[in-house]
Amino acid sequence: MQAIFSVTLPFFALVLCGYLAARARLLPEAAIPGLNAYVLFFALPCMLFRFGAGTPLAQLLNPVWLALYASCALLMVAVTVVASLGSGLRLKDAAFGALVAAFPNTGFMGVPLLVALLGERAAGPVIMTVLVDLFLTSSLCLALAQSEGAGHLREGLLKAVRGALGNPLPWAITLGAVMSVTQLSLPGPLAQIIRMLADSATPVALFTIGAVLWRANQAAHARTPWRHVAPAVSIKLLLHPALVLAGGHLLGAAGLPLDAFALSVLVLAAALPSASNVSLLAERYGADNGRVARIILWSTVLAFLTFSLAVRLAGVQPA
Repeated sequence: MQAIFSVTLPFFALVLCGYLAARARLLPEAAIPGLNAYVLFFALPCMLFRFGAGTPLAQLLNPVWLALYASCALLMVAVTVVASLGSGLRLKDAAFGALVAAFPNTGFMGVPLLVALLGERAAGPVIMTVLVDLFLTSSLCLALAQSEGAGHLREGLLKAVRGALGNPLPWAITLGAVMSVTQLSLPGPLAQIIRMLADSATPVALFTIGAVLWRANQAAHARTPWRHVAPAVSIKLLLHPALVLAGGHLLGAAGLPLDAFALSVLVLAAALPSASNVSLLAERYGADNGRVARIILWSTVLAFLTFSLAVRLAGVQPA
């Protein structure tokens, strides 16, 4: 476990630094959206572009990996929505509970963390999960949220897909994949700019996660009952990786090609805490942002232990 903690501790420590800096007002609250924009539109796309350019297309769009992760994502959404509606929540809050339970923080945290743990071989499977969550998981949950009271699920789904297409991350992955297929290379100065921005992605993204978590909890005026928080946190950190692991073994038993390393990467991606940007979406769509913020906060706090334990149980050795 010491070797695992030596990799995971700095990642979660940077999240804590961002949280404490925002809480102590060393980082002004007005600066947090700027940090988030820098990561989302500059640093993270450059990092994903570099990984995409260095990863074979067959890994970015592996049909077996796609089928496994996507089916588990759909099951996660269904389980969480049913559980939330059963506890008396409205459909919009149930949909955002499903999104925060099924959408791991792969972009800001997962890609750099899993590459640091397992080497660049992990980039292909984890980048694929980013595409699934951006286009399937988030689109479905946003469509459900927008259909509350109106019943226009199809219209909401189309609007959510258009929103996903406006996200720079899938375009960066696509451009990287084009570079991989064509074997083209960028001119020296442009490649250096991309490299510099990509290298800044990990520390700034992790610091930003902490600041966003503080801001989201500050903005949550109503205190959400723990009974509406704990199930989603448990589903995210425990059920999600367990589903992916079980689904992977079922596919392997059926004779489909799924190597142990790729399965480990997908399981660990599912074991990540909830995506921090879901709180921004919940606030924008008028959902219970207090509940979403607490789920993200506690999934991030507890993931330091549960994710490290998942790495240990997966039997993978840090690179």
